[in-house]
Amino acid sequence: MEPSAAVGPHDRKAAIHRVIFEADTASGKFFDVALLFAILASIVTVSLETVDSVNADHHAMLRTVEWVITVLFTVEYALRLYCTEKSKEYATSFYGIVDLLAILPTYLSLVFVGAQSLLVIRALRLLRIFRVFKLGRYIAEANLLGQAVAQSRTRIVIFLFTVTVLGFISGAFMYLIEGPKNGFTSIPQSVYWSLTTITGTGYGDTVPVTPAGKMVAVFIMVLGYSLIIVPTGILSSELVRISEITTRSCQACSREGHDANAKHCKHCGEALPS
Repeated sequence: MEPSAAVGPHDRKAAIHRVIFEADTASGKFFDVALLFAILASIVTVSLETVDSVNADHHAMLRTVEWVITVLFTVEYALRLYCTEKSKEYATSFYGIVDLLAILPTYLSLVFVGAQSLLVIRALRLLRIFRVFKLGRYIAEANLLGQAVAQSRTRIVIFLFTVTVLGFISGAFMYLIEGPKNGFTSIPQSVYWSLTTITGTGYGDTVPVTPAGKMVAVFIMVLGYSLIIVPTGILSSELVRISEITTRSCQACSREGHDANAKHCKHCGEALPS
């Protein structure tokens, strides 16, 4: 019987990498799900520490749980650095920075009192759920929405500027009509009331009393409902434009259904006619 080959450092790193970074294997999925539960437990622990009655009775236990979780996360972070060929790239990546920030506050709390409250940033690590449950395809949809917002930013800025100007004008009117005796003590206070009314928030801390003021208020309310559809229309039209499918056909395979900004055929890869 031939002796079994010794496991080298490279094989060991590869095995650890499969467990920690890949969710396709049973062990990798188990690790990621366990990690998510640990993150949730840490968030609950930190949240309970901010409740005075709970913290007073169970402070020692909560701190012990927090330190145990932090040590586990520290070991996990060290293993990620160890099994990654280009550890510097991982350390400076988004998840690498989040993983580091997830463990620093507990150690900083030894020097700076209250720093452990920053541990709520561990919630960012729950983004790994996209990888665990194969929801990464939705990231593309999020990128599409972000692209639509970016390309609509000029129109959105103009819309927000218009709403602000209308808020100042209507606020000034309400200040002249209602006056300080009815709670509209200044133009900024009146503008605050106007903007909360336009946006449909309506805190109710200041309300018009006079008939003229109520008429202006009704006009602002109706105006607010009309303005709600504007940003929706801006984004919708931009999304349609970005995701528009054309009837351009490929000269190589004659197939249609390409995106408006496509330069190559999605079916055969040949260049599309401009």
